[in-house]
Amino acid sequence: MELPAVPLSTEPHGSEVDRIEALLGQFGLTEFREGQKAVISTVLTGRDSLCVMPTGGGKSLCYQLPALAIDGVTLVVSPLIALMKDQVDQLQALGLPVTFINSTLTPDQQSRRLDEIAAGAYKLVYVVPERFRSSRFLDAVRATRLGLLAVDEAHCISEWGHDFRPDYARLGRFRQQLGNPTTIALTATATDAVQHDIVELLNLDHPKTFVTGFARPNLFYQVGLARTDREKNERLLDFLEKEDGSGIVYTSTRKRTEEVAELIASSTKRQVTFYHAGMGDDARKVAQEAFMQDRADLVVATNAFGMGIDKRDVRFVIHYNLPGTLEAYYQEAGRAGRDGLDSRCLLLYHPSDRYLLEWFIENAYPTPDQVAAVYGLLAAIDAEVIQLTQQEIKDRLDLSITGDGVAACEQLLEKSGVIERLVSSENRASVRIDSDMPTLVDLLPKRAKTRRKVLQTVERWVGSRRNELVSFRPHELARTLEISTNALSATLRRLNELGPLTYVPAFRGRAIRMLRRDRPFDELEIDFSSLEERKKAEYQKLHRVIRFATGSQCRQETILHYFGENDTRPCGHCDNCDDREKNSSSEGNTENETRVSEKLLETIRIVLSGVARVRCHLEKGVGKHLLAQMLRGRTTAGVQRCRLDQLSTFGLLGHLQQKELVELIDALLMTGHLGQNRIEPNRPVLCLTEEGLETMRGESLFTQKLPVSDLLFRKLNRPGLGAKSARGQAEGNADENPANDSDFFPVDPEIADALKTFRRRQAEEEGVPFFHILSNATLEAIARTRPQSLDELAEVHGIGKVKLRRYGEAIVKMTASKNQPQFESETTPTETAPETSASDLTASHETSEFDIPSSLDSPITEPSLPAIADEDRRGSDWLARQAGCPTPAFYWTWRLLAADFTLEETSEIRRLSHEIVLDHALQAIEAGLPLREEVLLYVKVAAKSA
Repeated sequence: MELPAVPLSTEPHGSEVDRIEALLGQFGLTEFREGQKAVISTVLTGRDSLCVMPTGGGKSLCYQLPALAIDGVTLVVSPLIALMKDQVDQLQALGLPVTFINSTLTPDQQSRRLDEIAAGAYKLVYVVPERFRSSRFLDAVRATRLGLLAVDEAHCISEWGHDFRPDYARLGRFRQQLGNPTTIALTATATDAVQHDIVELLNLDHPKTFVTGFARPNLFYQVGLARTDREKNERLLDFLEKEDGSGIVYTSTRKRTEEVAELIASSTKRQVTFYHAGMGDDARKVAQEAFMQDRADLVVATNAFGMGIDKRDVRFVIHYNLPGTLEAYYQEAGRAGRDGLDSRCLLLYHPSDRYLLEWFIENAYPTPDQVAAVYGLLAAIDAEVIQLTQQEIKDRLDLSITGDGVAACEQLLEKSGVIERLVSSENRASVRIDSDMPTLVDLLPKRAKTRRKVLQTVERWVGSRRNELVSFRPHELARTLEISTNALSATLRRLNELGPLTYVPAFRGRAIRMLRRDRPFDELEIDFSSLEERKKAEYQKLHRVIRFATGSQCRQETILHYFGENDTRPCGHCDNCDDREKNSSSEGNTENETRVSEKLLETIRIVLSGVARVRCHLEKGVGKHLLAQMLRGRTTAGVQRCRLDQLSTFGLLGHLQQKELVELIDALLMTGHLGQNRIEPNRPVLCLTEEGLETMRGESLFTQKLPVSDLLFRKLNRPGLGAKSARGQAEGNADENPANDSDFFPVDPEIADALKTFRRRQAEEEGVPFFHILSNATLEAIARTRPQSLDELAEVHGIGKVKLRRYGEAIVKMTASKNQPQFESETTPTETAPETSASDLTASHETSEFDIPSSLDSPITEPSLPAIADEDRRGSDWLARQAGCPTPAFYWTWRLLAADFTLEETSEIRRLSHEIVLDHALQAIEAGLPLREEVLLYVKVAAKSA
C-alpha cells in the first residue's frame, strides 16, 4: 500500500472520534486505556502498525474495534487454540460477529464456516498460523475482502524472541500472497532486535510503532534468594501462607510442576491444580477451567499456561524457577493484577536454576557434528516416511543432547531443504485384514452403525491387499466418513477386538520425509556462525535476568531499561526500593550495611582470581571446598596433590574460615560471577562467567546484593579486615584457628570468661570433657563475633544444630547482654586454672587436655574421649578385638561422630580436613562400627557428592 511521505497523525479527529467512541460501547467499555485510541486511529487510516503493549494493557481492543469499522473481514492470527476459543466466547457473549477455524472442527464445519466468511457473516475470524498451510483456506480468504490482518503474540515471529515459532516466520510470505493487507502486529514483550524482525519478516510498509505502558505501578516485584531447594520451598510456603487470593506458580519443567503442586497441596489448605504440555488435552482443559472458574485458587504450571489467560483478579504470580529471559518473566509476571489492584510478583532464585537454563540453551543450538550425525542416520534409512521419535534418534546415536536437541537438529535440516517434518495429521496409520471373508461387517451387530460404516470404508481402501499392512492418513479417512479423527481412532480401536482386523495408530511424533539423501553435509546451507551468535544472545539474556534477580537496582526500572524506556525513576514499592527506604530512615543510616565496600570487593576479586588461576593451572578446575582450602592456605592432601600451594592466590584469604569462604563462593554462584561445569557426574567444578571476568579485571563494578548471612557480610565489610597471606604460618594450625581473626574482631574478655564458666559447669553436669560443650576455637569465635541472636550464633563455626538447641539460648543471653550467666560459679578463680585465660585464647592454638591431636604417634586415652551410650558399646568390643594391632586413626574420628559431634566439629577437633574426616567415617562404616542413622545417611550422601 502506497502511503504519503508526510507522517500520519495518530490522534483521531472530528467524526472519526465519534465513530471510535461509539464503537467502544459495543465492547461494554466507557473509556480507552493508555495508548489504545492512538493505535486504533492509525489502523483506521490504513497504515501498518506495530503495537508493543504489556499484558493487561488492552492490546486486543486495538484490532477488535477497528474490525467493526473496516469493510471486509479481520483475520486474527493467534498461537493457541485455547486462547482463541476464550476470546471468541467473550466476543460472542457481547453479540459480536466472530468465529474461529481450527482443528477442533470437523471438515464439514470448517468448510461451512469458510463459506459463511465469504458471504460476509463474520467481522472477526481467529486462526492459528498453521492454518495458512492449507490451500483451501487461502482460496477461501482470497474469495472475500480481507480488511485487516492482526498478528497477535508477534514476538513468536523472531528467532531472537523468547517463544520463536517457525509458522509465524512464514506469515510474511502468506501476507504477500493475500495482497499485503493492512496489518497490525501486537506483542507484550519485544526488544529492539525483536521489533526489527517483526517489521522485516512481515514486510510491513512504513509501520507506526507504539511502545507504551511497561510500568505496572500496581505490581510489587520481589526476589527471594534461596541457597538450597529446601529454603526455596520454605520461602514459597511462607509466601502462600501470608498471601490471599488467586495465583499462578510457574516452574521450569513438567516434573517440577507436579512436585510443587503436591508440596502445596500437602502443606497448605489451598485448592491447587497443575498444568503442563505433557498432559492430555482434556486434562489441561479441566485444569484451566478449574482455575478460571475459581474451583482452584492456585495453578502450578510451565510456561505452556498463560497466553490469553484473561483472569483479571490474579493476586500474585510466583516464579519457582528462574525464567530464561526478562521478556518471559515480564510477560508471565504481568498476568497478575490485570484488574489494576495491588498484586505481588515473587521470583525464587537458586543457582541451579541457571544451570538448567544453560542446558536448555545448549540443546537449542546443537553443534555441527551433532547435526551431521542426525542427517547421516536419517539419510541411511530407506523409507518414504521415517517414524523415529527424537528420543530414539538420540539413543541410536548416543548423543549428549536431549530429544529437544535432536528436534533442533531436525529444524536445521528442514531449513536446508533435505528433509520435511510432517505434522501429526500427515502421519500414517495402518490396518491389516487377516481374513478371506468377503466382509467383516457381518461380525458386527446391526446397531453398531458407526463401526459398520467405518469398517466398510476401510475394506474398500484395503481392497485386495489382505494380510498386509495398508497405510492411510487418518484425517483423510475421517473426512471421507464425516467424523472427527478422534472418533475414527476410537472406533478403529474397538474394531481391533474383532481379531481379523489389526489397527496400528498413526505415529505420535513428527515423522520425517527425506527430500534429499545424496547431498554431502558440508554442502548444506546451514549458517552455524549465525546460530552461534543467537546462542550467545541467549546467554546474554540469561545474564540479564540473573542480574535482575541478584541486583540491587529498582526492579521495575531494570525492566523498563531492558525494554528501552530510559526516562524513568525508582518505583518506590519493589523489594529493593523498600530496602533502601528502610536503610535511609533507620537510626544512624545503615546504608553501609548493604553496600559492598572496597575491602569486600578486594576479597571478591581474590576469589575470582583464585578460580582463574586454578583453571590455568588445572585444565579441569576444582570444586568450591578445595578452592576455599587453597585460598585459606591449607596444605591438605587435595591442595598438595593438585599443587595449588604454588599459586599466587594461595593463602591470601587465610583470615576467613572454611565455612565462610564456601558461603562466599556460593554467593558468587548466585550472583552469576561464578559458574559450575560438571566434568564428571556429581563433580561440579568452578569456572568464571563473563561478568565474573569483568569484575576480576576491574572492568565492571559489583552492584548486586551479596547473598550471604548478615554476620559474614558485616565481617567482610569491616574496615579493618583485609586479605592476609597464610605463607609463613605454621601449616594447618594458625589459619585453621579462628584466633587469626583477633586483629579484626578482638575477643571480649567478659564474654570469654562467662563462656568458660558455662562450659565447665555444663561439662561437669553432663560428665563429658570440656571440648564436648565448646572447643577453644568455637568459644573464642563466639567471644569475638558476639552473636546477638540464635541465627547469628548458628553462623559460628562449631555450632551445629544439636549445640544450638542445647546451649543456644544460654549463650546468646551472655553475648547479647555481656553479663555473666544466671548461675554462680562454684569454683574459685584458681580452680579454673586448667582453662586458659581470655588473653591466652588469642595466642597460637596448642594441644591441651581438651584437644584431640591428629598425630597417630599421640594415641588418645579413653578418659579424653566423650562418653558413648551403652547401646553403642560395640565400638569398645571392636577395639578389644584389635589387641596387638595399632589403633587406626579412623577409630578416634568415629568416637567423636558417635558422641554427637558433626563432621565440621570433628574436623576442627581432630585437626583434619573435611575430606579425611569423611574418609575416616567411611572406614568406620566398613569396619562395622555403629553410627546414628542421620549421621550415617549424611556421610553416605556427602561421600557420593564428593
